[in-house]
Amino acid sequence: MSFFERWLTLWVFLCIVAGTATGVALPELAQTVGQLQIAQVNLPVGLLIWAMIIPMLMKVDFASLHQVRRQKRAIAITLIVNWAVKPFSMALLGWLFIRHVFAPFLPAGQVDSYVAGLILLGAAPCTAMVFVWSNLCRGDANFTLTQVALNDLVMIFAFAPIVALLLGVSAIPVPWETLFLSVVMYIVLPLAIAQFVRHRLRMRGEAYFQQALARVGAFSIFALLATLVLLFAFQGQAIIEQPFVIGMLAVPILLQGLLIAALGYWLNRTFSVAHAVAGPSTMIGASNFFELAVAVAIVLYGFDSGAALATVVGVLIEVPVMLWLVHLVNRSRPWYEAGLRHPQASGEQA
Repeated sequence: MSFFERWLTLWVFLCIVAGTATGVALPELAQTVGQLQIAQVNLPVGLLIWAMIIPMLMKVDFASLHQVRRQKRAIAITLIVNWAVKPFSMALLGWLFIRHVFAPFLPAGQVDSYVAGLILLGAAPCTAMVFVWSNLCRGDANFTLTQVALNDLVMIFAFAPIVALLLGVSAIPVPWETLFLSVVMYIVLPLAIAQFVRHRLRMRGEAYFQQALARVGAFSIFALLATLVLLFAFQGQAIIEQPFVIGMLAVPILLQGLLIAALGYWLNRTFSVAHAVAGPSTMIGASNFFELAVAVAIVLYGFDSGAALATVVGVLIEVPVMLWLVHLVNRSRPWYEAGLRHPQASGEQA
């Protein structure tokens, strides 16, 4: 884990402070930047989000999909958790906490937007930072590559329908055209560009490709931080007026991460999946592709919306929670392996 990745929570916090202070002290500047739009897409934020996403997606290796059969139990568990459980559990937690438990303390006009942001976060499984979490929990690199590639493929077709379904169930208007535009802008096009660049770099050798990945990875972190400064600058005044909103949004996000991690880890152990595979499987389910969630929230609802704020809170929560989960996965390895029904099968061809 690089220096910036290790201390990402600190940088996120500092960017929140800097952005909020800028929005309060220089509201005219924030409004000027916010008006730089084409087709409801803010140009500075849009470019920063591409700079965030593309370096991450360059790590995705679709050639690894042939290994799906080698880890079919873990693949099935992760797909079920990511697509059949996680979006719906987040919608349920959002409905419970934002619409009911915390509703009296939240601005009434933003409640729907907060719920929408949580839904976007829950419907976007991690495809980038999971490489870091997998490495830290000594996970199987081949499985991680395979699962991330498969997730990206599923996301192209499943993200928009699932989000639309959950927004509809939550009685939130579904802007279908904008939603599909977001999928094209922030999944299809960046993925195509990233895979083209990946192919070109790999033609110059694996060592050159790995060096290039290390160089462009820093751009992704800096773009994320710059985006956060802009987002919180746009919402600076609202945050000052409602300082506890971030804490209330953090509750369902935190519970979601812990519940999904526990479910994934338990299912992997129940079906005797090797610990080196169960670790990244658990991490993929528990973490989010928050870059995508932030991007789509901005396009759908605007950067001064509660949806954008909710997805940004996901960034703040994810890093410390995932580091703690990595620690638990590593510490619990003896317990995990003692419960495998067929320890000899833990290398898994199943």
